[in-house]
Amino acid sequence: MNLRKTLGATVVVLAGIAAVAYVNRIYFLQYSLGWYTDIINPRDANRAVPWVAGPTQADKPLAQRPPNIIVILADDLGFNDVTTYGGGHGAQGVPTPHIDAIARDGVRFDQGYAAAAVCTVSRAALMTGRYPWRFGVEFTPTPGAMARVAGELYADPTRLRPALVDKQQAADAKKFNDLGMPPSEQTMAELLKARAYHTIHIGKWHLGSTPEMRPNNQGFDESLFMESGLYLPEKDARVVNAKQDFDPIDKFLWPNMRFGVSYNGGKWFEPAKYLTDYFTDEAVTAIKRNKNQPFFMYLAHWGVHTPLQASKADYDALPHIPDHRRRVYAAMVKSVDRSVGRVLQTLREEGLDDNTIVIFTSDNGAPGYIGIPEVNQPYRGWKLTQFEGGLHVPYVAKWPGRIAAGTQYKQPVSNIDILPTVLAAAGGSLPTDRVMDGVNLLPFLGKKAAQQAPQPPRPLFWRDGPYRTVQDGGWKLIMSEKPKKDWLFNLNTDPTEKLNLAATAPQKLAQLKALLQAHHANMPAPLWSSFIGLPITIDKTLDQKESPQDEYTYWYN
Repeated sequence: MNLRKTLGATVVVLAGIAAVAYVNRIYFLQYSLGWYTDIINPRDANRAVPWVAGPTQADKPLAQRPPNIIVILADDLGFNDVTTYGGGHGAQGVPTPHIDAIARDGVRFDQGYAAAAVCTVSRAALMTGRYPWRFGVEFTPTPGAMARVAGELYADPTRLRPALVDKQQAADAKKFNDLGMPPSEQTMAELLKARAYHTIHIGKWHLGSTPEMRPNNQGFDESLFMESGLYLPEKDARVVNAKQDFDPIDKFLWPNMRFGVSYNGGKWFEPAKYLTDYFTDEAVTAIKRNKNQPFFMYLAHWGVHTPLQASKADYDALPHIPDHRRRVYAAMVKSVDRSVGRVLQTLREEGLDDNTIVIFTSDNGAPGYIGIPEVNQPYRGWKLTQFEGGLHVPYVAKWPGRIAAGTQYKQPVSNIDILPTVLAAAGGSLPTDRVMDGVNLLPFLGKKAAQQAPQPPRPLFWRDGPYRTVQDGGWKLIMSEKPKKDWLFNLNTDPTEKLNLAATAPQKLAQLKALLQAHHANMPAPLWSSFIGLPITIDKTLDQKESPQDEYTYWYN
């Protein structure tokens, strides 16, 4: 009898536990990635990065060496986050003088584009000089746990359009670390390493985390790798946080992100300070270590991506900004610009400025889910959309003596053009065993560029599943399956995409559709499937109330 009672009580307890687990399943899923990370990747305290020391003396004078190359990539930085183009946060006392200085001393690309409206695809394009869907990188790597909770987190009855979640696809998805750029691609680092460059990666990668896909197997001699996504631990006295309770993505990030980096694939450890400043410190050290040999540095900041976290020092320096979220965001922009300034100052101090190419841009436009409407002005749309706000980004470069100071480059350029340009500067040649989509811009940027032929016209393409765009000759076509709609704009007369000409310019519409069809014919299948479709309202931030009249599109992870 006692045994029967014990078994019965056990069944009741187990049933109760199961019921509690079921009721709280979203809570467990929402926190599971962070808990798993803590178990498999415990973090050591900060330790010094053992950067390899280059030669103590140069074998040639600086002017006779190939140029050093530094590509600084911001994350989610909007077109209107910098003062370079006449906007920015200058009126709030947050100018970007150091980013502006690159344009002043070199070139400002007035039609600078990211190759995608989202990070992984854009970064794969930058690293290869190719449209990433040529090698199956079409969607953003996303943890399956995020998809399993996305439908619940987006289940807000006030939202007019649902998130589309394929839970079976999410359950069957490969591990997050297995999703990335195939090692068969030839990266900027590999091609420059073949030219005797010392190659350095610092910061975000997001192109796969298996040993085969990490930077050290993609041409980088050294990699200080951002392993997760906190700028400082949430409760650290040195940080000020801004959480967006209206953003389901934000709700997922906070419990799951951790504060950790690794060096050359080693054990995780904590950075010494606020992440943007830490990466900058290490970039300065690496530049000094390699001043006597040609080097390529890819400084891929996490700033200003969510979660929104500012250093307390930067936040305290902006007391005149009353809105907390805007103040945190402006402080984050301030830290990225300061990073650029410290890199430029180090080049001057080490005597490297005259023979170093510095390129600064963003991986895509700023998102609407941070709730700051003006970040991409004057353009419509956000990160995840193929309107100008998602694709048209800050884009500046300098190479003293080779690029005329104060150049304003008018033709459209993309981050697929960075690899061909810097490889040509290094004396290298493009691979001939694959299609290369980028263009070497050097012939159009030299001191005598004004006397040379302009860059030949060419179309630019974007792709996210059935959501596809082409721009050619100043005309831009955006094709969407959900909603089933075409947007056709003449950017020559309507750069802010206000007037849809799809119904009134049928010949141009047909011409651009034919370009899209020809470009995408015979492309390989994606290396992994999309399992989330998120509705993005083009003209409103996520915190603003939707209406049935709002234009929208769907982004596919």
